[in-house]
Amino acid sequence: MGIIARLFNKDKQQVSPKGVEDFISLTRVYFQSVIAVNLGITNIRFIPDVANFKRLFKVPTQGGRLGLAEKSASRKMLMQDYGISENFFKEIDASVKKHCRTQNEVQSYLYLYQGFSNDLIMLIGTLMQWKFRLPSIFKGALRTMVEKTMHDVCTKTVWKKDDVHKTAMAVRQYKERLGYSEQWMSEYAYNVIMLAKNEPRHKKEEDDGKDKK
Repeated sequence: MGIIARLFNKDKQQVSPKGVEDFISLTRVYFQSVIAVNLGITNIRFIPDVANFKRLFKVPTQGGRLGLAEKSASRKMLMQDYGISENFFKEIDASVKKHCRTQNEVQSYLYLYQGFSNDLIMLIGTLMQWKFRLPSIFKGALRTMVEKTMHDVCTKTVWKKDDVHKTAMAVRQYKERLGYSEQWMSEYAYNVIMLAKNEPRHKKEEDDGKDKK
């Protein structure tokens, strides 16, 4: 978890999660916080990402209810550090409310979401690999490309490569079962790509591409 490394920076005010793993972890913290609030979960071991987040950022329990303060803090981080929209959170809230009505449903929901996230990220890497080299100044163009790719994933019935076809179909099934929109997927995918571009390996590829021009 990239957040952990930055927590040991002497100036705690400079701590700001800005990597792919951090983004994914914060999203899971928000998910688990919503689940904790909705179901009144009191055993923090049941929501491990929230437990880590709470300990590392020293988030106090609000009103004796686990998840309230953590939900607010993770939401604030995602909005401030990544520019995540209100609708992104509304879709998570609606999905959790519909599919996690009892504690027995939580593990299966989190398992499905993990599969959804993993397959979506793998598909992004396959379908948009060359776009990682697109200079970051073209954010608008990249967002449009991501939206088009996600539309293809949600509507295209046949893919040339068998592995891509299989993963795309799996993502669509996860999407329908969990209740997420094409727009939610696009926002999630766009942030993953932009963050991945700024990681050392992809940043070097982008710089090398500039040097060749």
